[in-house]
Amino acid sequence: MKIALIGYGKMGRMIEKIALDRGHEIVCKIDVDNQSDFGSAEFASADVAIEFTTPKTAVGNIERSFAAGVPVVCGTTGWLEQMDHIKDLCEQTKGALFYASNYSLGVNIFMAVNSYLAKIMNGFKQYDPTINEVHHIHKLDHPSGTAITLAEGIMSQLERKNAWTEEADAEGLLITHQREGEVPGIHTITWDSAEDTISMRHEAKGREGLALGAVAAAEWLAGRRGFYTMADMLKF
Repeated sequence: MKIALIGYGKMGRMIEKIALDRGHEIVCKIDVDNQSDFGSAEFASADVAIEFTTPKTAVGNIERSFAAGVPVVCGTTGWLEQMDHIKDLCEQTKGALFYASNYSLGVNIFMAVNSYLAKIMNGFKQYDPTINEVHHIHKLDHPSGTAITLAEGIMSQLERKNAWTEEADAEGLLITHQREGEVPGIHTITWDSAEDTISMRHEAKGREGLALGAVAAAEWLAGRRGFYTMADMLKF
């Protein structure tokens, strides 16, 4: 499979290594200094592009990929307020987009358990949920996309919470964050009551799981059209 990389930082290089190890070909690498390559024949020849950049550039990168007829696997978070626009554009251009806030298999299992627990907790109003996330100091957005997805999973099952917040608010689902060193990612969900506390935690040991998941998503997306998430690929 021919893969284009959009973003060639630490994640881009790790994705490149895994893709090559799995027998794929990297036909184009686009970063801040060669944006004109979106119009190149090499980029247009890609079966799929894998995009890990910044919240400010992700939407434009996806739009340019659609214009070139290249399906996109996107791992950039912090731009979800424009998701409806991108979904509409994907449909209009008959494009393909695979989006996940986190491509780790372990995190997606964690998300499934999170939603199931929230469904149980809907009947136990004495428990109040909160989410805490810790990431490396280079992460630009907060809360993390994974934390937001976890919050959405809780709210989809829990009638007493319908919005997340970063400020203490009895009505909202509180998400707190820290930025420390080179931490790959830690997410903790706490259900607290006057009687006891229940906690779930996922801690990434590195970024390799994210990169492998992104390449696996690219393999799955090739030849498809439409908008997809990890739920479609993993069928949880």
